[in-house]
Amino acid sequence: MSMPLYEYRCAECGPFDVSVSMSEVRPVTACPVCTAESPRAVTAPRLGRGPTAAMRILESTARTASEPAVVSGAVPGRPRTPPRPVTTDPRHRMLPRP
Repeated sequence: MSMPLYEYRCAECGPFDVSVSMSEVRPVTACPVCTAESPRAVTAPRLGRGPTAAMRILESTARTASEPAVVSGAVPGRPRTPPRPVTTDPRHRMLPRP
């Protein structure tokens, strides 16, 4: 099970992420670079970033909207269109072809 990421902002070093459980998150933490106290930033939730099967399906579905797969055959379940009828009348061979 993955832990949520929380963003903190150091006044000198800038933003950094901390991964802790929801019960252990604090409003202020030490910066990993300069050890100054850094307040927690209010950011948008980071949803949809997980290795679960449901997330992989959602990501592949979203990806097909912008990158459709190449179709190499007929649609499954639909009958193929019948070919044009072939004539056996020899006079038809003398007609001009398109």
